[in-house]
Amino acid sequence: MLKQATTTRHRRVAVAAFLASTFEWFDYFIFGTAAALVLGEVFFPSASPVAGVLAAFATFAVGFVVRPVGAAIAGHMGDRYGRKPTLVVALVAMGAATTAIGVTPSYATIGIAAPVVLVVLRLVQGIAVGAQWGGAMLLATEYAPPGKRGLYGSFVQVGVVVGVVLANMSFAVLQKVDGFVEWAWRIPFLIGPLVLVLAWFIHTRIEETPEFVKSQRSPVREVLRHHRRTVLLAGGSFAVHLATFYILITGALDYTTRKLGMDRASVLVVTMIVAGAQLVTIPLAARISDKVGRVRVYTVGIVGLLVWAVPMFLLIDTATIAGLLVAQLVGATFLSCIYGPQAALFSELFKPEVRYTGASLAYQIASVLGGGLAPFLMVLLLESTGTSMAVAGYVGVLALIALGCTSRLRVAGR
Repeated sequence: MLKQATTTRHRRVAVAAFLASTFEWFDYFIFGTAAALVLGEVFFPSASPVAGVLAAFATFAVGFVVRPVGAAIAGHMGDRYGRKPTLVVALVAMGAATTAIGVTPSYATIGIAAPVVLVVLRLVQGIAVGAQWGGAMLLATEYAPPGKRGLYGSFVQVGVVVGVVLANMSFAVLQKVDGFVEWAWRIPFLIGPLVLVLAWFIHTRIEETPEFVKSQRSPVREVLRHHRRTVLLAGGSFAVHLATFYILITGALDYTTRKLGMDRASVLVVTMIVAGAQLVTIPLAARISDKVGRVRVYTVGIVGLLVWAVPMFLLIDTATIAGLLVAQLVGATFLSCIYGPQAALFSELFKPEVRYTGASLAYQIASVLGGGLAPFLMVLLLESTGTSMAVAGYVGVLALIALGCTSRLRVAGR
């Protein structure tokens, strides 16, 4: 009976971590998809099409700039007061900000106040997601059965992919509605209150993680003083994943539809197919890392992105659905090799007393270096050079940095 109760608890925690990740990242990703499709027109109508997209992507990037702030605040709270309450606060903040975006009036209604409000709410989203990842990841990995930390950690990463699928699916349907620009784009943002239900479930039904209960509470200062090198190396190792990920799901959506003239709905379907494939490849890569080691699988993904960067954009430039599908499918497979073991790897880089802070800061520093700016830089590179090879070069440079950082990481576990 005790074993059955333990197994039930493990499964409940894994499901909670997965749902927390799915809801949080759905809320976060719908902004990126909307930025590529409609936010420039709604909130920056006086700009040219390129300037409008750049303004929308700049607003998208703002959310990444403050993610380390959310990681630092939540890390301090999570390592001192517990993983669970910190995760609950992050979920509530994200749900409230996302709903508020959905009801924010357009530029045509309230003028310059509209983009100002949008930026403020995006800042709240960024802080919330910076706080959320560490809590969900530690719920999964610190509750994981022996020998399955990689697999359980991948449930959080799979939640991210499900968030992408749901975000793209919602816009694939809604962009066909006659009133898409006027009102229909707002619908995905209005599911924010559902996150409150999940927050209540976690608060009432999930216990604090065993490793936190055993640990002493430590502030952010200890991480910055004694673990700064590990935080920076981990962040540098992960930036290429985030840059490539956002280039494929957000930057490529703008590039293929605005520059290459591809059908918007077809491109969204390709994105959903590729994300669906990652539902298999992410946990598979994580499980392999449980057997052969995190760094080995992680490094395969980095090398793969380095080699695939140029062929990937050559295929995208064919402006065909087949070329786009192959480019993104292979690229996403290499991303899975990084993302699958990443939660467990970052968890194992830090002792339990500072794990929330250290792992969260590393992730969110990478999000600034390689995440939020990637679609913005992609548009700038394409407009200034006239070739997608400049974007491939950007990915290649980040991959080389990642290889250097990964080779210097000291992993406590496998």
